[in-house]
Amino acid sequence: MEISQQNGKTLLDYSCLFQIPLELIRDSNEQVLDGKLEFEGKINIPGYTAFPCHLKREENLKTAAACRQLDTEMILLLNGWRQEKEARRNNIVLLPYKLTAPILIGSTEYCSITLERDLSAIKEAYPFVRLSTIGKSVLGKPIWELKIGSGKKKVHFNASFHANEWITSGILMELVNMYLLSLTHNNQIAGKSALSIYNSVELSIVPMVNPDGVDLVLHGPPKDNEAILISMNNGRKDFSGWKANCNGVDLNNQFPANWEIEKERKEPKSPSSRDFPGTAPLSEPEAIAMASHVLKNEFDLVVAFHTQGEEFYWGYGGKEPAESAAIAEAFAKVSGYKPVRTIDSHAGFKDWFIQEYGKAGFTIELGKGINPLPLSLFNKIYKDVSSIFITALAE
Repeated sequence: MEISQQNGKTLLDYSCLFQIPLELIRDSNEQVLDGKLEFEGKINIPGYTAFPCHLKREENLKTAAACRQLDTEMILLLNGWRQEKEARRNNIVLLPYKLTAPILIGSTEYCSITLERDLSAIKEAYPFVRLSTIGKSVLGKPIWELKIGSGKKKVHFNASFHANEWITSGILMELVNMYLLSLTHNNQIAGKSALSIYNSVELSIVPMVNPDGVDLVLHGPPKDNEAILISMNNGRKDFSGWKANCNGVDLNNQFPANWEIEKERKEPKSPSSRDFPGTAPLSEPEAIAMASHVLKNEFDLVVAFHTQGEEFYWGYGGKEPAESAAIAEAFAKVSGYKPVRTIDSHAGFKDWFIQEYGKAGFTIELGKGINPLPLSLFNKIYKDVSSIFITALAE
C-alpha cells in the first residue's frame, strides 16, 4: 500500500503508526537510504491494502477511523490529505486494511499464469520481497525467483522440477504467503520471532522450475509444438503423466553427478514424457538456470519439493555433511515423513548440490498416491510440509 510521504516523518514513525517492523518498511522502500526521507513522494507500507469506503452523511474522518480501530493519521496519509477537513470534499475515502489472511490460493491447478498473477499480488502487498528471473524455459517462459530477507544463512526451496508434480508449486507459494503474514504481524515461528529469522536468513524460492511442462500437463500442448509433443508422448493426447520439459528431457536427471550412469541405464534413450536424461548434463535451459543460480548464491541448504511418497532423501555418496543427519531427524520428527539417506539414483539437483558443495540438500516427496496428486490432498500435504519449511528456516 502506498501512502504520501510527509515532511519531518521518518521510517520509524511509519513503523510505529502502522505497527509494521521497521526492517520491512526499510526494505520496501529502495529509494530511502539510512532512513532519511528528504523528499516528497510515496512510501510503501507492506502488509496493507487500501479499499474505498463511502462515508455516511453523519460520519466524519474521526468517527470513521474510530469505528474501524484506525488512527486518523493513517487515513490522511493514505489519501494524501494534510487536514481532516479535506475529507469533507468527497464522501469517498480510502481506508487502510492490514492483511490477516493469505492473498493467494495454492489449492488450484497451479500453472505459470496463476503463478505470475500471485507473484504480482505478493510484490504489491509485500514490496520487501525481491522478485527476479533466473532464466527462461525452452518456450521462453520466465523462471521466477523470490528472495526474502538478507541474513547470512542462505536457504533455497524449489518446486515443479517435474511437470505433473505441479501441486508442489501451489504448496510452496502458500508457505511463502504464510511466512510473509508472520513477518508483518511479527509472529513467532518455531519459538523464534519471524523478524529474527528475516534478519538472519536469506530465503530463495523458485516456485516453478518447469513452467512449460506444468502448463502442458494442465492445459495441453501449444499449437506450434503439438505434433512433436504428442509424438514424444507415444501418440497420446493426454499429458497428465508428463514429467519432462518441452524438449522431452527429465530436468531432475540433468545434473553432473554421475550423469553417465543414468544415461546408460535410463529408458527411453530419446526425448520422451519422462526419464530421458538428455544427451549431456545441463543441456536444458531450465537445468542450466538452476545450476547457475546455485553457483551464484552458494546456498547453505537446499530443499526440492517433489511428489509422492511421504518420505525424503538427504544423502548422496557419503558426501553430505554431518549436520544433514540432524536436520533429517528434525524434518522427520515434525512432519512424520520417512527419512531415507541414500537411494540408487544419480544426476538429481540435490545430488549435484551435495557433491559440489558438501552442504545439506533434501528432496522431499510430498503426499502419497499417483501423480498428479489430487487437490483433495492439498490441505494434508500443506500441514505436513509446513513444519519442514519452518524448521529449515528456524534451525
